[in-house]
Amino acid sequence: MKVLVIDDEPAIVETIETKLRKEGFTVFTAESAEDGMRLVRRVKPDLLVLDIMLPQRSGLELCRAIRRESSTPIIFLSAKAAESDRVRGLELGGDDYIVKPFNLNELVARVRAVLRRASGDQLPEIVERGNLKVDPRRHEAWIDGKLLELSPREFALLHFLMRNAGQVFSREILLDRVWGKDAFVSSRTVDVHVRWLRTRVETDPNEPERILTVRGIGYKFVG
Repeated sequence: MKVLVIDDEPAIVETIETKLRKEGFTVFTAESAEDGMRLVRRVKPDLLVLDIMLPQRSGLELCRAIRRESSTPIIFLSAKAAESDRVRGLELGGDDYIVKPFNLNELVARVRAVLRRASGDQLPEIVERGNLKVDPRRHEAWIDGKLLELSPREFALLHFLMRNAGQVFSREILLDRVWGKDAFVSSRTVDVHVRWLRTRVETDPNEPERILTVRGIGYKFVG
């Protein structure tokens, strides 16, 4: 599996590269957003480890640009530990968020977990609910025949809820079924992804009619 590490601190890059290579990964590195974007297009990595505080162009801006072209899983690195910073990273399409300083063994575990979740997103059956259609074999979703732009996790969550329409799921169950038992994320992540999905599949995201909140329990899909 190919991992691209983008960070402007050479010591951190070298440490991560050495560790990931020992764990059997093929590692590419870049110290700027521009070089990182070129490598994304050239080597097509299976996962990115992306520092947020990059010179000239931030990791968040780079993530936004990558998401216009690719659904490659992204793990953010940042010295910012506030929940708002974590949520911001997830909202822009990150799959995980690690605060510096970090433990290298934990980083490897998260890399493996994100890769496992990404490879397990595709399921065999096509699901249709009203004007919504999800095809996991092509990893595509449409509304009224128009292709939706979804991150891998958004797609997996929508597919799961649609396959189980009418059933109520707690945040913990959704984390288990969609993110996996080894996911290093909080229940807040589910709320963030539900909010994203509502902006894509609801006529009015503030008055949802499909992905409903069941107070005190979790969420369900109606349709």
